[in-house]
Amino acid sequence: MNVQLNHLTASRKSIVVVLDAAEVDSERAGVVREISQLARIPGFRPGKAPAAMVLNRFGKEVSAELKQKVVRKAYEAAQEQQKLDVVNVVKVEEGEIKAGAAATITLILDVRPEFTLPVYTDLPTEVAPTDVSDAEVSKVIESLRAERADFKAAARPAAKGDFVKLSYAGAIDGQPITELAGDKPLYAQAPQTWEEVEGEHDGVIPGLGRQLAGLEVGGKRTVNVTFPADFAPVSALAGKVVAYNVEVQEIRERVLPDLEEAFFKAQQVDDLAGLQAKISANLKLQKDYENRQAQRRQVTEKLAAAVDFQVPESLVDAETQGLLRQFIEENMRRGVAAEQFKKDKKELFQGARQAATNRVKLQFILGSIAEREKLEVTNEDLNNFIYREAMRTQQKPDKLAQAIGADRAQLRSVQQSIIFDKAVDFVVSKAKVTVAMSAS
Repeated sequence: MNVQLNHLTASRKSIVVVLDAAEVDSERAGVVREISQLARIPGFRPGKAPAAMVLNRFGKEVSAELKQKVVRKAYEAAQEQQKLDVVNVVKVEEGEIKAGAAATITLILDVRPEFTLPVYTDLPTEVAPTDVSDAEVSKVIESLRAERADFKAAARPAAKGDFVKLSYAGAIDGQPITELAGDKPLYAQAPQTWEEVEGEHDGVIPGLGRQLAGLEVGGKRTVNVTFPADFAPVSALAGKVVAYNVEVQEIRERVLPDLEEAFFKAQQVDDLAGLQAKISANLKLQKDYENRQAQRRQVTEKLAAAVDFQVPESLVDAETQGLLRQFIEENMRRGVAAEQFKKDKKELFQGARQAATNRVKLQFILGSIAEREKLEVTNEDLNNFIYREAMRTQQKPDKLAQAIGADRAQLRSVQQSIIFDKAVDFVVSKAKVTVAMSAS
């Protein structure tokens, strides 16, 4: 058997394996024996039928199995001789495999890249202060009060924070926009809807609520709304200026609940001091979590920037498709039209490929750190992952565990994800930490 290695790139290899005719015939004879043992041929006990008869009746099966065995033998020989750390078999060209002739197998393989692991201890990270101010606590309390607010009719002009019931109809140059709105008529007109005056978030019509202050019940106003240039819900309105004729039907003001026993009981505390302590502790936990996430981002960015090497193209291809799929699904849920993806196809692909390349590169670095530090996936790690994933996807943990256990590829992917996370946590645990100055 002859094995020739060709370096296509740093991470992609071509291996040409040639089996001489005798080796091919030996493999073929073995296949015939195996099929003879399993085949039922009238007049012969299993394994006793002549080879010629087996070949006559099961020629296609022999050829298919021979091809698999020759390719497998070529791959094993290549692995044994070249000692390659293969991450993916990209392509197999087996040519013609037949009795009495040599067989040439060409394997295109992506291999684990060689690189020098960068220094991953004492990496500098910066975190934000975790002190909680009285103003932050007060803001949360006001938010909690707003959630339990009552809304009472107000006999006065609309003011910030009020909710206004109104009707509206949109037009461009005096022409109704019903056709432009298409199957989303709410963007053209509504006989009755509610809008918050100068609210933190827009309603259906972007910016409409910011132009309602001062109107009384029965009051009318024409307001101009400029739709964003990338307005996804109705692409025909993107960048357009629409004049909406608005009429106010009712005004309701927000009345916050008092800080008293009923309010404290709803928050599962006894008094204001207890509420302040609970909010302060929760804010501290939130800031700690945000700092931890910031450290994870900082160390992974530093690791990726510290070393440069070529990553396997097949892994980048798979990661790119996964990122594109995820991006498109998320944006379709947000109402982005399919036409927009086609329009931005080139930019989306380039962005996804760059992100995929960086992610694959980082995975190799984290995998090497895990190997050096002997980090392993424990049963507890798997159980914690299954519990979190079951909560996220609203599945039963035992059913999710069975599904993962039955799919070797999925299990391997989960284990790999866990080990990458543990490697990042390890690097963060060894990082230098600087607390940023709080804003004055």
